[in-house]
Parts: sequence; C-alpha cells; structure tokens
Amino acid sequence: MRSPARLRRTYFDCRFGQLHVYQAIPPGGGFDEATPLLCIPGAPGEGRFFQVLLAPLGADRSIYAPDLPGSGMSDPAPAPSGPGQHAQALLDLLDSLRQRRVDVLAHAAGAEVAAALAALRPNGLVRRVVCSAAPPGALAAVQKQCSNCDELTLAGAADATISNASAQSQVPDLIRIFGSAHPG
Repeated sequence: MRSPARLRRTYFDCRFGQLHVYQAIPPGGGFDEATPLLCIPGAPGEGRFFQVLLAPLGADRSIYAPDLPGSGMSDPAPAPSGPGQHAQALLDLLDSLRQRRVDVLAHAAGAEVAAALAALRPNGLVRRVVCSAAPPGALAAVQKQCSNCDELTLAGAADATISNASAQSQVPDLIRIFGSAHPG
C-alpha cells in the first residue's frame, strides 16, 4: 500500500504577485520520486478542482495545483490576461521550485495554458500531458507542442471539481499514464 502524501496550501512569487498553490508532498519528502505533476485548471482557474487527486497521486511525486492569476487566492495578472500570461506565471512557479521537467494534467481551458507553457520552453520542460475536457483547438495545440499527449475524462468542462467517484476510477489510469517511482 502506498503511503499518503502530505497536503498543504502555500504561496509562491510570480511576475504578477503571489500564486496560491495546493500542493502534495510525497512521504519521502521528494527524494526518489516520480516526475512532478503540474495540474492546470480550466475556468474558473482554481487549483482546488484537483484536490481529490492530490493524496492518491502524491504518494510518490510532488504535485502542484495552482490557482491561476486572478483566480481563487492568487493575485491577478494585468488585464487582459489569458493563457500566455498564465503560462508565464506557471513558468515562474516551476523555476522557483527548480523543476526542469514536469508532467501536466490540464482540465478544459487549462489545456490552452499547457500548450502555451510547453511553447515557452520547447526543449523538454513538459514530459507528458493529459487533457480532460479540452476544447478541440486547445488539444491540437498541446499535441503540436508535446508528442506525449493523452485524453482522459475526469469531469465535464463546466464542473467545479472532480467527483470522488471519478477520482477513484481514474487514479489507476493516471498512474499508468504518468508512471510511478515504485512500479508494482
């Protein structure tokens, strides 16, 4: 049985002020872990959308689920803001964490942010992307930027959170897709 992750909320500085982040830390404190996971929410841009996945997926990897700039408890980006500005804020987050390679789980319009993030560092920042309920144009943009792209239905595009039932049924697929630090 996998040990549960430690869950917390924290703030990180970005070019637009502070970014509020829901975080899962593996029991080993981050040593000998799988590729970190960045969860990018769609509208309304709140990281709590992914909250039910943090503990089960964070057992062997660090997970970061930020509130996008101007959403939840994060400071706003200057208007008008969109996927490009959100990607810059996430790049600031990853740089402050010294993350050089991450997996991405994007929901709905979060896929547009994932594509913009991959375009900012085209030489390998994003290892694999899983999109849920992504708009067709966003999915195509992600596939153009990242050769390892999968689709998985976690929730509808307008859902505020992932249901417990959906999380329980999809966690094994997410572990299979993203891999595990300790297979078996």
